Order: sequence, then C-alpha cells, then structure tokens
Amino acid sequence: MSGCGSGGCGCATTPEKTNPLTPEQQTAYDALVSSLAATAPLSEPAVTARVAPAGNGPIARVNGVALHEAGQFLDPEMLRQRACTELLRQATQQAGLLSEQDLPATDGTTSEAAAAAIEKLLERELQVPDPSEEACRRYHEAHPTAHVQGERVQLRHVLFAVTPGVDVKQLRLRAEALLLELRCADDGGATFKAAAQKWSNCPSGAQGGELGWLTRADCAPEFAREVFGGAEIGVLSRLAHSRFGLHVVEVVAREAGERPSFEQVRGAVELSLRQQTWMNALRQYLQLLAGAATLEGVDIEGAETPLVQ
Repeated sequence: MSGCGSGGCGCATTPEKTNPLTPEQQTAYDALVSSLAATAPLSEPAVTARVAPAGNGPIARVNGVALHEAGQFLDPEMLRQRACTELLRQATQQAGLLSEQDLPATDGTTSEAAAAAIEKLLERELQVPDPSEEACRRYHEAHPTAHVQGERVQLRHVLFAVTPGVDVKQLRLRAEALLLELRCADDGGATFKAAAQKWSNCPSGAQGGELGWLTRADCAPEFAREVFGGAEIGVLSRLAHSRFGLHVVEVVAREAGERPSFEQVRGAVELSLRQQTWMNALRQYLQLLAGAATLEGVDIEGAETPLVQ
C-alpha cells in the first residue's frame, strides 16, 4: 500500500494540538460539523478562507469572543467548528468545570484544561443508551456495505486545499472545471497525472496524484465515505470533500471485499449506532447552546427549547 504520506490530502488524518473527544466521538463530530457547514455555500463572501487588509472585514464572534484574527476570513466549515468548540468551552465555564481565567484563542486551539473540561461536560450532558439487538440487526440489513471487510480502492487525486489566502469560490470553480476536463479525457490517465503534477496541493502530485491501494482505515472518515461502498471506476462524477479541501478523484481499481455476518460485526454495528446517537445528542446540545448565545458572523442552527432525542 502506498499513499502521499502527508496526512493532509484526506487519505489520512492528522492529530490536532488538543482533542477533547475520543476517536469514535471525533468521527461523529466531524460528520456533524460537515453537515452544519453544508447549510451555507463555500463561496459565501463573508467567510471564504482568505486574508483581507488589516482592520477590514467582520470578525466572527461567540458571545463577544473572537473566533479569528482581524482581517482573516475562514471557510464555513472551519468557522463553524471553531464556533462549536467555543460554545462548549464557554459552557464548561458556566458549569464551573473550567476556570474563568482560561482565555480563548483566535487560532482554533484550546488549552489542555479546556479540552479536559469539554470532555467532562459532554460525558455529563450527552446521554447515549446502548442500542437494542433489534436496532443493530435492522442497521446491518439496511447498510450492506458499512462493515465490508477487505475492501480496497486504488486511487489518484488532485487536491485543491482550502487554506488561508485562498478564495474558496474561485477554488471550487477551478476544481469543477478540472473535474469536467478529466472526465472527458480518455488517455489511460496521462492527462490526470499531468493535472495532478500541475495543480495538486498534495505531495502525491509529484507522482501524478497516485495514492496507491487504500482501505477505509487509511482515510479520513469524510473522504472514505466519498470513495468506498460503491462500484464506480474512473474519475468520480463529483468533487470529494474533506477537511483538507476539494478532491478530484479517479478510482483506478476496486476490490469489493466480503460482507461479514451480523454475528461477526455485532460490536462494530453497536459502535456505529452509538456514534449516531451521540452525534444527534451533540447536535441538539450545540443547537441549545447556539440558541442561547449571541453569534456574529457565523450561522449555527439554534434551538430555544430542548429537542426530543
């Protein structure tokens, strides 16, 4: 198996400075933030990832706390993620779990004390019951590819990274234009490889975008959802989205793997359902926090009263 080795292309995850969640909860949290970000286009002028002249442009805030430096514009997903984290940090202080002396940062990081407090808060506030066997069996039948074992894909990709200084609207237009061009090419991958060498922001671009054979475990969860569990061969008809940016992806080959019996994957199914329940509980909790907060320059769906879980 080969890969880009950078951890920044969507084929592997990279650890954050401080992570208040378990790996399973982080997977659910990433999916939640992605769904919140989907409520606004990446091209929204007020939150594209670029830097404006100092002192210009609005600063996004949560209850008066700035989420970024003056003049910096973040893409919607990054902005929402920072807002969610800040809502949780402030909630820990209101709950007496974190000192009022813990100060917020404008670079998206949290202190170790804040991370630990957020973990305690979520353990207390989010009640996640164990799924019943009937629910697990229904899930297994309804998701035949969810726990396939041995599935592999051979990939090439071109990464258009979303980073400070990038106009996301123009980035998307460029990526979509390249996607159309590469889907029309019929030369055994030569055009794709040349495009990767020219455009890709991933180190794999030097090798024509080659990522080699990958399994789900090799990929960031949101990237894996885009490329596994299907039958498509060739350049995918859509851009693949990940926390790192926009990907034009070519599936060179697939190995389907085998679907295990329910008994073989009972534990994994239970974990999947607990993740879903935890994510729904977190979504509702964040909606409550957002509904009671004063938000400036960032939009998170809020709720003034508790929602039924």
